[in-house]
Amino acid sequence: MAEPVVVFVTHSNIEASVVRSLLDAHDIHAAIQSDVPNSVLPLNRGVVGTVRVSVRAEDADQAQHVIADYRTTEHDGQTVRLRDEFDALSAALGHRFRDPGLLEHALTHRSRANEDVTGGVLDNESLEFLGDAVLGLVIVAMLFERYPDRDEGQKSKMKAALVSTTMLARLAERLQLGDHLLLGRGEEKTGGRRKQALLADTYEAVIAALYLDGGLDAARTFVVREFDDVMRESALDGGMGDDHKSAMQELLQSRGDPLPEYVVVAESGPAHRRIFRIELRVRGEVITVAEGRTKKDAEQEAARLGRQSLAE
Repeated sequence: MAEPVVVFVTHSNIEASVVRSLLDAHDIHAAIQSDVPNSVLPLNRGVVGTVRVSVRAEDADQAQHVIADYRTTEHDGQTVRLRDEFDALSAALGHRFRDPGLLEHALTHRSRANEDVTGGVLDNESLEFLGDAVLGLVIVAMLFERYPDRDEGQKSKMKAALVSTTMLARLAERLQLGDHLLLGRGEEKTGGRRKQALLADTYEAVIAALYLDGGLDAARTFVVREFDDVMRESALDGGMGDDHKSAMQELLQSRGDPLPEYVVVAESGPAHRRIFRIELRVRGEVITVAEGRTKKDAEQEAARLGRQSLAE
């Protein structure tokens, strides 16, 4: 039996997984061999290893053609990353990463990590946890400085609206973050790039990557720029944010329909990062389905999508 042929070499486990998924999509079975050290940390500073993607000898020519179609150029014999090291996203974030691996880590969903048999790919859930804390700190400081006349209750409502799943997903969409996600094949097929909860979690992970790479100043600069306009909007409406559920109820009443039902049909994720899936039903018919990190967020998103659906 012929020995497997190495068709791709890189220093990134994540990039190797991208290549393997690409080959799998073309019905070419690929294997990964890695000597990149694993770590519980987001990156291994100063440590370089090699990751090889190999295929069966009879598939080698086709695999190399598939990879060539998706590669950019080569420089001094070194492979250029298929995703161009996320330069476009880095530019949108306004930060040039000293360690691009941090940004890759922030964009890696657990579905991609679970598909990696080498164990060398880490998902972004630990970064989400850190990013949530960094975001909360910066938002609270902004509210303290900008609205000293608001009481604690008012500022708490403003903060809740600003860091809600719906708001973070909206900001993630503005950055086109979904285009850069590293997803597993199953998540890709089920529309993961457009899921509100997934986008919101990744947005927080990116904030953590900024914090780890550039310190609190880098994270603060990004958050202040991103939230400047939405914070003013929140202040103008009293910090309550868009109440899609009330608007949905009014729409149904104007049509002579009964009140909507919001039914939890699934819960997933670790205890500290639960994701709720809600069905919006009218007269027993499912109008739309949405996800959120709280039941309230999921219901608001379902109502927003439901209003859009009924308006079409």
